[in-house]
Amino acid sequence: MAKQAKLIIDKEYRIGEVDKRIYGSFIEHLGRAVYDGIYQPGNSMSDEDGFRKDVIDMVKELDVPIIRYPGGNFVSDFVWEDSVGPVKDRPKRLDLAWRTLEPNKIGVNEFAKWLKKANSEMMMAVNLGTRGIPDACNLLEYCNHPGGTKYSDMRIAHGVKDPHNIKVWCLGNEMDGPWQLGHKTMEEYGRLAEETAKAMKLIDPSIELVSCGSSNLEMPTFGRWESKTLECTYDHVDYVSLHQYYGNEADDTADFLAKSDDMDEFIRSVIAICDYVKAKKRGKKNINLSFDEWNVWFHSKEQELDITQNSPWQLAPALLEDIYTFEDALLVGLMLITLMKHADRVKMACLAQLVNVIAPIMTEQGGGAAWKQTIFYPFMHASKYGRGVVLRPVLKSPVHDTSKHENVTDVESIVVYNEEKDELTVFAVNRNLSEDIELLSDVRGFEGYQVKKHIVLENADLKLCNGAGKEAVCSKRTDRSKLDKGRMTSMLNKASWNVICLGK
Repeated sequence: MAKQAKLIIDKEYRIGEVDKRIYGSFIEHLGRAVYDGIYQPGNSMSDEDGFRKDVIDMVKELDVPIIRYPGGNFVSDFVWEDSVGPVKDRPKRLDLAWRTLEPNKIGVNEFAKWLKKANSEMMMAVNLGTRGIPDACNLLEYCNHPGGTKYSDMRIAHGVKDPHNIKVWCLGNEMDGPWQLGHKTMEEYGRLAEETAKAMKLIDPSIELVSCGSSNLEMPTFGRWESKTLECTYDHVDYVSLHQYYGNEADDTADFLAKSDDMDEFIRSVIAICDYVKAKKRGKKNINLSFDEWNVWFHSKEQELDITQNSPWQLAPALLEDIYTFEDALLVGLMLITLMKHADRVKMACLAQLVNVIAPIMTEQGGGAAWKQTIFYPFMHASKYGRGVVLRPVLKSPVHDTSKHENVTDVESIVVYNEEKDELTVFAVNRNLSEDIELLSDVRGFEGYQVKKHIVLENADLKLCNGAGKEAVCSKRTDRSKLDKGRMTSMLNKASWNVICLGK
């Protein structure tokens, strides 16, 4: 007899409304993300502006509402003025972050045009590494002010009459990291971010600002960095950022799939620090979270080191091109569940990145086909079905230990209720590698609902990858969920991602 997990679902057990921006992503001027990724003039699959239509179609399939730009580490040496105006007059620059060549053929205005085609909006990052307050304010004026000033009139002269009205702005990137150009101490960054935020909100009070949090949970200053910097920025910012990547360098799949528990602890810790600063300052508002870099990233790190050290100053080299396995897709699904679990405080998140660079969408080098990586599918399902109110699942699951984690639940699950559409979606991962689990769900509070579909992503080969013309790992429908008198029985195969949709 299969092991059992039990789930009680009630529409009154609400965590919070999903902000659609948790299904955001990230395009950095890095590797082949921009050039040879979204932009490839002369390709038969590209439109009149040089943007690949097949890539745009895949981005629209993912339904990505916000995309962070232009970095990442790249932003800490970004001279935004070089990326606007007539393309023929723009200078080529050395990108010191990734030791590549930046031709500046795609800049702020071109990316804004691409976003409209992809049905998305921009999350703009400003350079607080090698630049500062005046440059951030000038860029904001260029992008958002209607006209009649130096930088807004410059935008109009560049052929963009209407302002971009970018609503979300990141105050630098990973400023705690010694690898960052213009790296700062927590005191230095806190004061700079505070003064930049004050000035930017004088220009456009409607914008939302993101203060840099720690670059990852392992940073030696984690916790102290958030506390110190938020004490400076609390009155002027709306979010603090989190970044985290996971890898399976040890080839220990069971422990790899437990790493979403670390992500959960990371989020809880940052929420606690935000609330500590709120209490200390006797504040009224919550600082919410922008998890604006997250993914699996470890496959390509040797290649990255070789190119940046031994073959620098290339134009769009193949950097950070992780080819994802089926087990990577399982962890991405678990991380999406973790983000949804904190819908009350995590209001934005960016899968890093979107095309070619640690990405769900790949293009062949030299103008070949675009194709979907394994991680494309859980992200697409979450974005498509994870809109509504997140319900707190009362879950009882068998547990197991791994090499570095204890009491890891076999089943991780979250439930999203879309009241407007009369839809209920159960997301569940069975991360037990050897046993199927029967999930028993009590849905008696949803009278008249029926199982509409049960979608799975599964494969016996955990290391299987997709490729151009070879999408071996893709989702399919099954009939493994049955509903009878308010009780649903679902079979979750070992090592599987499951999306169970119910409706009237």
